[in-house]
Amino acid sequence: MSAPMTTHLGSGQDPHGAARPTPLLEACDLVQRFPLRGTGGFLRRPRLQAAVDGVSLALYPGEVVAVVGESGSGKTTLGRMMLGLLTPTEGRVLYQGQDIAGLHGEAWRRFRRDVQVVFQDTGGSLNPRHNIGHSIALPLRHNRDMDAVSAAAEVDRLLDAVGLPATHFRERLPSELSGGQRQRVGIARALASKPALIVADEPVSALDVSVRAQILRLMADLRAREGLSYLFITHDLGVVRALADRVVVMLQGRVVESGTVDAVLGAPRHDYTRQLLAATPVPDPSQPLRA
Repeated sequence: MSAPMTTHLGSGQDPHGAARPTPLLEACDLVQRFPLRGTGGFLRRPRLQAAVDGVSLALYPGEVVAVVGESGSGKTTLGRMMLGLLTPTEGRVLYQGQDIAGLHGEAWRRFRRDVQVVFQDTGGSLNPRHNIGHSIALPLRHNRDMDAVSAAAEVDRLLDAVGLPATHFRERLPSELSGGQRQRVGIARALASKPALIVADEPVSALDVSVRAQILRLMADLRAREGLSYLFITHDLGVVRALADRVVVMLQGRVVESGTVDAVLGAPRHDYTRQLLAATPVPDPSQPLRA
């Protein structure tokens, strides 16, 4: 297998040399080191391991970038740093050209409104004691300063937008919903803040195939209607093909390959990417995958 390398995805120019807009969200040489369990002690520093090691990527307005890799590749840690939930050991995260580490007050609140997240755990990300309408209304009240009447109307609109008729779902508890329905609620809650970007961390991995297709179709429709960008974190190359414009392949905390979906999945250059493709199920097992 060829050695991993640090790859920069996105710059001031496109492949044809034309000037590109300022990235919506950008990772600049991000590093995240964690102490190894069982190391360190009295007067001894713990040994550190890099979960993310020198990763740079840029995501532009209106596009979908997928970050793929097996468990432990660092893709979720990368996503948490780009959300501002985890401080990088080294490197910077820029939102519209500004280092998020330097954002305070209203600038930080605007970043938290503009960059939302959809989690993998559809059940654990919702308060089991609050009905669906209440969960979606919270960001409307806190992030958009809506009064109770306006928030209630917007909750109904958002539920309808994600395919959950408000009259049937507004008062339901999370435990009364299927996994796919809870994921739709998670998307509605993310949309409530009118974001420019949604970081989606394995949002369909826990769903069955038919529900997965419905959620991906919904996310694609919302992208077209709302002009959303997505940073899609996944291990599923089928999801990448369905939704993404560009793809970043991570292995052991580093980017080993990146580019357009057609280029990377159609003619992979790295052994690890070829292994991921070979492990992807195909509808007709008699037909070999093209690597």
